[in-house]
Amino acid sequence: MKQIKGGVTAAKGFEAAGTAAAIKYQNRDDMALIYSKTPCVTAGVFTSNVVKAAPVLWDKEVVTKGDPVHAVVINAGIANACTGKPGFDICRQESETAAKALSIPDSSVLVASTGVIGMQLPMDRVAIGIEKLATLKNDSLENGTTAAKAIMTTDTIHKEAAVTFEVDGKTVTIGGMSKGSGMIHPNMCTMLCFVTTDLAISKELLQKALSENVVDTFNMISVDGDTSTNDTLMLLANGEAGNTPITAEDENYEKFKEALNFVNTTIAKMMAGDGEGATALFETKVIHAKTKEDARILSKSVICSSLTKAAIFGHDANWGRILCALGYSGVEFDPEKIELFLESKAGKIAIYKDGMATDYSEEEATKILSEPAVTALVDMKMGDAEATAWGCDLTYDYVKINADYRS
Repeated sequence: MKQIKGGVTAAKGFEAAGTAAAIKYQNRDDMALIYSKTPCVTAGVFTSNVVKAAPVLWDKEVVTKGDPVHAVVINAGIANACTGKPGFDICRQESETAAKALSIPDSSVLVASTGVIGMQLPMDRVAIGIEKLATLKNDSLENGTTAAKAIMTTDTIHKEAAVTFEVDGKTVTIGGMSKGSGMIHPNMCTMLCFVTTDLAISKELLQKALSENVVDTFNMISVDGDTSTNDTLMLLANGEAGNTPITAEDENYEKFKEALNFVNTTIAKMMAGDGEGATALFETKVIHAKTKEDARILSKSVICSSLTKAAIFGHDANWGRILCALGYSGVEFDPEKIELFLESKAGKIAIYKDGMATDYSEEEATKILSEPAVTALVDMKMGDAEATAWGCDLTYDYVKINADYRS
């Protein structure tokens, strides 16, 4: 496996574009298109929030029916959530407009939205945007990046990643892009993610790989503990790599899963580190837990702790907050046996052992916590399972951003 430049246009046969439609934002791109002339088999994972946006309901229906997919139309600024029947009708109109502009079936278009809840999308502007996207699309890496930037809301950086690997002597590529900075707490955030691949694979195995992978990637990040109404993760495979289609859980399937995990983990960490107002990516790795599920619960409990996140912002080695978060996670353990370390590019330090603080240097701990990426390593001393969760620090700017988000 090799990491390469690019995102959704890295794989063969995929085109993309971004454009300005003035849906909510002014003087910036706010619509994007992903397109494959070759029909794609598609897998999806969506928000667990009972309140689901119209595009989520639309996409779930398309994915469940199993019809081939050619295109995804995405907008930023307005979420098309809690918009009733008119909101769902907008999804249908988007699909029809895109189908006409791209000469593809209505049933082959996915739609996605992100932004303010409760506002209706201005279909006149959306339609003009779709028509522009259809003329602007191409397969350049630059256009893939333009699309990734167009779907940003409060994000400060665009997020994309791509890798290649070999199957049957053929080079296969996976590339992806995502947006997400606030309202991030996926159970399978406001998170949108689109992954494309030229691999030939059955729909059943594509969905199985995605559903299993999300548990240890996107479901292990949190910015603020809020699960969005719009979370959407789509995986499109058009088969243009020319490999023998993967229809069994064999060696080639394992290669695909490894590559998918790399792309999704990379993008997920970028989202966590770009949390609203964040100054640092905060990672918690739990090792030697009794079970994998225990490790997931413990690590996520720490990165979701507001007090711990605030301590990371203050570069304060307040290990008591980490112990507290572990303790209320619901997992049983002996606090007298675990060990806790802090580490970053500036070094690694043991701060808790044998039920009490170690004789560590506060100055050294502050230096370690002052880096833009910080890890809390928790050794449970109970078994062989491990898991990692990613979050960010909690800053003054998070409150400022969300206090006037609608204005």
